Amino acid sequence: MPEARPGEGTWPEGEPDLPLWELIQTSYVVTRGFTEVFGAVGLTPAQFGVLASLADGDDLSQAELARTIMVRPQSLGEVAASLIGRGLVERDGPGGRGRRAALRITEAGRTLLGRALPGVLAFNAPQAMGLSATDAAELVRMLRVVRATLSCGEGPGSG
Repeated sequence: MPEARPGEGTWPEGEPDLPLWELIQTSYVVTRGFTEVFGAVGLTPAQFGVLASLADGDDLSQAELARTIMVRPQSLGEVAASLIGRGLVERDGPGGRGRRAALRITEAGRTLLGRALPGVLAFNAPQAMGLSATDAAELVRMLRVVRATLSCGEGPGSG
């Protein structure tokens, strides 16, 4: 009996379109790209997310930031501590269990965020993704629909 090759026979009718699987595969490539973009200025993707979320001037708690940038609260604690330690973010009180301590971006944080933005914009440019401006706008619209739907428990497996 001949030995089967990996993946052979998985899709007898040919590989189906699996949009969410494509999204996962694409996310790996995008994550690597953003890691390089943020690494060039000494940030991680999560650190950038915190700085960008705080940049509009609203002070947010760690729990609010975790929801905003879609990370676990425990992970956000480590990210916040590193940003506070670097002087990029400050806490408005001692915080602690059951006490809200808002975080705010510092001037040094704004400066570093400003250094990161040109790379972020270049990486997000439609031509950098092989898309037209119209296609890029449609992709953003569709991704927001998918994220909102799956975040509300209305997606696959919620049934």
